[in-house]
Amino acid sequence: MEVTISVIIALVLASSGAAFGADAAALWAQHCASCHGKDGTGTTMMGKKLGLKDYTKDQGFSDAEATKVIKNGKGKMKGYKDKLSDADVKALVAYVRSLKK
Repeated sequence: MEVTISVIIALVLASSGAAFGADAAALWAQHCASCHGKDGTGTTMMGKKLGLKDYTKDQGFSDAEATKVIKNGKGKMKGYKDKLSDADVKALVAYVRSLKK
């Protein structure tokens, strides 16, 4: 099991940043964009209803806090700990950070 995890980590690290970014963008589109918006502004119908933050401007949270929310949910947002791997969550946190302008 440890060998498998090590191989996976090595493959992820060896892959290009573009491929990693594409995976995070796909995860965002699949799990987050319907509320948070494709661009992270939260200006979707549901995002406005819930008063979501604009991640292009407001990122007053740590990576650990973002990880916890993605995994466990917060408010009306469901958690994804059973659907996303730790690597997926880490990629989403990095993706959110990339949205800031």
